[in-house]
Amino acid sequence: MTSPEFDALAQRYGAAYKWWATAAVMTGCIATVLSSTIVNVAMPDIMGEFGMGQDQVQWLSTAFLAAMTASMLTTDWMLRTFGLRRSYLGAMVAFLLASLVGGASPDVEILILSRSIQGAAAGLVQPLAMVMVFSVFGADNRGMAMGIFGLGVVLAPALGPTVGGLLIDNYSWRYVFLLGPPFCLVSMALAAAFLPGRDTAATHTVFDLCGFVLLCVGIGTLLAGISSGQREGWDSDYVLGAFFVSVCSWAGFIIRERTCPSPLLTLGVFANLRFVAASAVAFILGMGLFGSTYLIPLFVQTIQGYSPTESGLLLMPGGIVLGVAMPLAGRLADRLPPYALIMAGLGVFGLSSLYMADAGTSTYFWDFVSWIALGRIGLGLIMPSLNSGALRLLDAKHMAQGAGAINFSRQLGGALGVSILSVYLERQTELYAQAFNTLQTGTHAAADALDLISSLFVRGGQLDNVAQALRPPQAYNFLAEMLSAQARTMGFRESFLFVAIAFFVAIIPALFMRTARRV
Repeated sequence: MTSPEFDALAQRYGAAYKWWATAAVMTGCIATVLSSTIVNVAMPDIMGEFGMGQDQVQWLSTAFLAAMTASMLTTDWMLRTFGLRRSYLGAMVAFLLASLVGGASPDVEILILSRSIQGAAAGLVQPLAMVMVFSVFGADNRGMAMGIFGLGVVLAPALGPTVGGLLIDNYSWRYVFLLGPPFCLVSMALAAAFLPGRDTAATHTVFDLCGFVLLCVGIGTLLAGISSGQREGWDSDYVLGAFFVSVCSWAGFIIRERTCPSPLLTLGVFANLRFVAASAVAFILGMGLFGSTYLIPLFVQTIQGYSPTESGLLLMPGGIVLGVAMPLAGRLADRLPPYALIMAGLGVFGLSSLYMADAGTSTYFWDFVSWIALGRIGLGLIMPSLNSGALRLLDAKHMAQGAGAINFSRQLGGALGVSILSVYLERQTELYAQAFNTLQTGTHAAADALDLISSLFVRGGQLDNVAQALRPPQAYNFLAEMLSAQARTMGFRESFLFVAIAFFVAIIPALFMRTARRV
């Protein structure tokens, strides 16, 4: 990015300019990344306050990711039309206001709306931050720029859940929405001083409003259909109608992007089958990354009884491991074939999820920490190699479009992955609950268990001997709670197994990214 104002700022502040500009955008980027993951540790408390079910609370994550997926494609148009400074400040103002509204939300609908606006703003902030960091460091220092950008993106989710857990335990879940605004204010002050305005030489393009609307409708109705399937019935008019509208919208979006002179997403890059394979890997990567980040805090808080602080501490070592693994993997990506590192990373993350599929109420804290850290090593191998490996498959003139397409695939996988895993978790829990209840009917084991529970209540002084002989309601309620807890545990196990299988299957398209050797 070059413009007269950019050159003037660089001359005015000298060598220090790149650090001031980087601080401006990375502070805002940290705020948005914090908000993308910190709400996960607050979900059990939010469910309790608003009486939300599993199919509703997942919208706090999917609404953010879906809005981020759609708005990310508008980055190029925003830069050309408003310039970097105005686009960035506008996104930060929207994010700041949405954070304040989220913290004061009186009901579920307002809370989900605030998360959607946060996601839309984050979808602009992160690409704009990357553009600015790459511009001030120049082509000769792209490795350093990527390291700085990656460090900020990685450290935020590593420390965010822990800080969020402390706020929830000592105050309320509402305070997690107030963690980002101080970063926003600092970032806006720096951005107003150090970010350049619009490049007057940039050609103005017409915004593809039709394509944007079709994309939003396609994503929204697809997620609505998936999340409502368990509650409304998969063959209900509402769910089938949502899927029908989604299919029509996606078809319209594809047609529009192929005929529009200034498309949001250039579909020509998907003519390269190896790039299609890379996009499939990116989709599964997003599904596993955001899906596991959604599942793990929910599991340890609802099944193992962890506090939000303990849940955050559980995730922190894995974030630190990822911060160390990514630069090392980036160096390896320059020396080894990208597809080999991607396949290794997929296998490592799949193995981590396979370990989690055996978790239960007695799983030790440090076992979980080691499994999460193992998975983050896998992600560290995948992420740098996937970006560089996918772009190597394209011609130089398609690099920018390819970068947008690969990011779009990953974000779309994240949005759909959280929604699919939430439904899968609920469905598997229900199936196991029905199976466990059926096994108790008319069996001696159930009768013996009720007698044992009744005797324990008597020993504890809560019942007399006459009540024990009659098998009181307390015994039946206790047995029902035990079966429900076991069903939820098995539902989580099946969900982690689903993630593991998805990553092992992704090794197949990763193999197709292999290019022929040049002689």
